[in-house]
Amino acid sequence: MPLDALIFDVDGTLADTERDGHRLAFNAAFSEFNLDWVWDVPTYGKLLAVTGGKERMQHYVNTLRPDFVKTKDFEDLIVQLHRAKTRHYTELLAQGGIPLRPGVKQLLNEARNQGVRLAIATTTTPENVSALLTHSLAPGSESWFEQIGAGDIVPAKKPAPDIYHWVLQKMDLKPTQCLAFEDSENGILASRGAGLKTVVTINDYTADHDFTGATVLLSDLGSPETPMQVLSGSAHGKTYVDLELLRTWHAES
Repeated sequence: MPLDALIFDVDGTLADTERDGHRLAFNAAFSEFNLDWVWDVPTYGKLLAVTGGKERMQHYVNTLRPDFVKTKDFEDLIVQLHRAKTRHYTELLAQGGIPLRPGVKQLLNEARNQGVRLAIATTTTPENVSALLTHSLAPGSESWFEQIGAGDIVPAKKPAPDIYHWVLQKMDLKPTQCLAFEDSENGILASRGAGLKTVVTINDYTADHDFTGATVLLSDLGSPETPMQVLSGSAHGKTYVDLELLRTWHAES
């Protein structure tokens, strides 16, 4: 069966958005609401085990801040904080502070030129996806992706496979027609749970995750100028990811 579509996670996969993007935006929102919550780099790394920003804040209060007294409007506060966080994150993107990871843009362009369908499956909000694509990829680049599954479009977030099932259904595709791209353990649990072969590019926060079932484990997608590192699997002599290599991985049993 041919490789018809590529489905990408966003945070940590398309760009290193977590440490110097979302974390800073969360802290700015906390400060704006006069909260004494501060997520340093190690703390945020632990919190990434929980997918979804609103869920992450609730987990933080429940597990790391037992001293925080929840008022009756706590749920509303979480929603307002998340809205403010998204605004701060968008402003950071607009300043050009979060570039795409190596090899991402060249692969997306090659796929478009060869008629391979593109989609996104993520737990981040649609606003965050739009801001990243607009400022880090190209204005109007949302239209490059046939479907953008994001945020609360499905109730169960990764590691549940629901967001991938949603994208596949919308595109009328079988898992065997696609490859997924992920960067975390929760991500590969979701993609593999939906039956998708998965290319994993690690980052600083996910290097020690369990990526059992990954087709290949890479430092990044690489480029002609900067070769990727192959951590598990085979790149068949290639130094960066292109469609020829993806088709080889897709065809392997």
